Amino acid sequence: MNFDDVLAGVEGAEPISGMLEAWRWSPTPRFVFSLALDSKRNCAYQMNVIDHFDQGLVIAVLEFAKDRHLAEEVKDDTPFTVAPGFTTEFHGFDVVVAVPPAVHQYHFGRGNALGEQIIGVFPAYSCEFSGHETLEEAIHRFKRMIRPTVVERPVAPYLRMRYENTRTGSGSLGPSRGFTTTDVLLRELALLEGTVGSFVEWENFRGEVWHVTWDGSWLINGSVSEPLSETAVLSTLGCPESP
Repeated sequence: MNFDDVLAGVEGAEPISGMLEAWRWSPTPRFVFSLALDSKRNCAYQMNVIDHFDQGLVIAVLEFAKDRHLAEEVKDDTPFTVAPGFTTEFHGFDVVVAVPPAVHQYHFGRGNALGEQIIGVFPAYSCEFSGHETLEEAIHRFKRMIRPTVVERPVAPYLRMRYENTRTGSGSLGPSRGFTTTDVLLRELALLEGTVGSFVEWENFRGEVWHVTWDGSWLINGSVSEPLSETAVLSTLGCPESP
């Protein structure tokens, strides 16, 4: 594919100042798409942002992806390729994540072949990925939970949970833990006291599991304990504080 020819047909595409073989364009007033060719020129990396375009961060992510040749690390069975060692002066991100076309779906349905040659990249936090996500899980996390286009986003930790509360009658379906958010975890833990037979169980990105019940006293992984504070609960997820 001749990327120059393809980009010539992208309305409003212009070179990114300070970076070679890189372009940006805005399909709508809120979005800015940025793309940079890999040094081998057989694929490109694209980072999309909404509302707040931080050119320094975008260039840093694209240059990191190019220097690491992340396209060579992306595999069909690992929909999130997490590359550590990324740092920025004004953000807490510690990794750059690359995703294949099946996850990002950029340019699909637009009548050109560009999408199949694009590796989506974005800055993220290592605690957001286990490395064992299925394709379906990765698409769900990418589109609905991580919000990679939002530069100033809060941390979205990898958090799987199941629970049952005998007082409220609420609970998860089946024996498997499902993806959820920290506010749900904290809410269900707060509702646990005084509900014999209830439990809350969650798993972090390392595969570590906590099982909390109340039976006249707090039991955490089978041992009597003081109730976990909000800070202690969040620390089990291994994430930095939200920027």
